[in-house]
Amino acid sequence: MVEWERLSAAKIGVGSRRSEELVNSIIEKTAANDRIGFEDALILLTKADTLALADLANKRRQALHPEPVVTYVVDRNINYTNVCVSGCLFCAFYRPLNHPDAYVISKKDLKKKIEETLSLGGTQILLQGGMHPSLDLDFYLDLLRYIKKNFSVHIHGFSPPEIAFLSNKSSLSIKDTINQLVGAGLDSIPGGGAEILVDEIRKKISPNKCTAGKWLKVMKTAHKCRLKTTATMMFGHIEKPIHIIEHLMKIRSLQDETGGFTAFIPWTFQPDNTRIHVQKATAVEYLKVLALSRLVLDNIPNIQASWVTQGDKIAQVALAFGANDLGSTMIEENVVSAAGANFRLPKEEMIRLIQDAGYRAVQRDCYYNSVN
Repeated sequence: MVEWERLSAAKIGVGSRRSEELVNSIIEKTAANDRIGFEDALILLTKADTLALADLANKRRQALHPEPVVTYVVDRNINYTNVCVSGCLFCAFYRPLNHPDAYVISKKDLKKKIEETLSLGGTQILLQGGMHPSLDLDFYLDLLRYIKKNFSVHIHGFSPPEIAFLSNKSSLSIKDTINQLVGAGLDSIPGGGAEILVDEIRKKISPNKCTAGKWLKVMKTAHKCRLKTTATMMFGHIEKPIHIIEHLMKIRSLQDETGGFTAFIPWTFQPDNTRIHVQKATAVEYLKVLALSRLVLDNIPNIQASWVTQGDKIAQVALAFGANDLGSTMIEENVVSAAGANFRLPKEEMIRLIQDAGYRAVQRDCYYNSVN
């Protein structure tokens, strides 16, 4: 057990009056907008009342976003390939190289998907795939150039593990790889592939994916190249509360340095059709982590609710737990749905949910600027 873990365990003091006093003092500190540290965050996650967390997170959200607005974006997730050598135990979407269901998207199909997205009022595409062993950097550059030549659309693409993989494969630095992608048309980078930013966990659930340090390096480099990115966290598998807090602290630390994250999106692992056999995290567990994310990440402006994994009703409740954004309408989504999440939320329904919760719905772009 590492030192901070020992200290935290001692401070929490299960079931004691001292524990209750400690929780209350941290709640008071948080309510006063003081920055909370590792131990404070761990105690809030494991000991604080759920509704107390909701109240703190909602007030923090209102302080950051005083206008009664909830944002959303109209876009499409386009997976350019499902071939991947990462070996993630939690992924039900990927296929090995020579599998009969393996594919690389054709330009004809790509064109059709983007045309449909734009016709539905979309402003961006989320372009992600697997770590394909046979695709070199030229494939990605050609893909980006093709999109930019034919469409006026924001490309939010290629998660840090994909960029790290490309960097290694092409013998280029992370910075040079990003600069080439940007030169071909990449506009911003999604926060996928973070899972839990603790290598002890990553080695077990995604053995061939980049380390936590490399994920953070890609994001730091992107920010220094003036690219905006998002950050994510997938929890509810084999991690413990301390790993969740460590993940949040690493994101906060990098944001302190670069200011490049526009939003944070925590979501729960979906176990169906995967090789990790655990009970699915509950809605209450999701909402507590969401609220804590709003409190810890005091330097990231937006927290996004994951209706894709939680469904519309819990996403609506999440707006009282610190979330100010409902994310994408996801005209198409393949990865999470392959693991058993089958929620769908058309634009009109998303607007209704926001309005029924007492907010004004505003369509945004990737930078959180209002559209229309």
